[in-house]
Amino acid sequence: MRGETYFILFLGIAVASHSALASKKLLKEQSPCKSFVLYYHDTLFNGTDAVNATSAMVANKTSLGDFNFGMLVVFDDPMTTDNHLLSPPVARAQGFYFYDKKNEYNAWFAYTLVFNSSEHKGTLNIMGADLMPEKTRDLSVVGGTGDFFMARGIVTLQTDTLQGDFYFRLKMDIKLYECY
Repeated sequence: MRGETYFILFLGIAVASHSALASKKLLKEQSPCKSFVLYYHDTLFNGTDAVNATSAMVANKTSLGDFNFGMLVVFDDPMTTDNHLLSPPVARAQGFYFYDKKNEYNAWFAYTLVFNSSEHKGTLNIMGADLMPEKTRDLSVVGGTGDFFMARGIVTLQTDTLQGDFYFRLKMDIKLYECY
């Protein structure tokens, strides 16, 4: 009886191990189906530049820390193919970010890139944490419409310039891995 118990236990472990190995999905490196670089230009309203501002603070920062903790910004920012603010926009980034860390700069973004040009029509939906002290940061592409229907991928952000509290530019390296 004891030998049968060990055999059944061994058989159960072997089947469970094989099942776990068989269901484990192996990830292989994949080339993007679409990739391009855009520049995100954010000009925060400072109380006097309503004509040029593309974003506005809608919730004040709290007194918890010195890193804008709690501040919420809504934006409608131009996206260009080069780093010049006055270049023709190829899309608009529309959404919000808020500062969510008390002891260093960190923001969380959720926005839609709205394309309406001769090259692209549709949207890309992007969200995730912008770990600002890092040289590059990745956000997720979680969907899209039109030319980007149901797209999935990664946006790698890199701060291109920072001019005080009222203007910054991000280089966005967009790589889509699911394209329909």
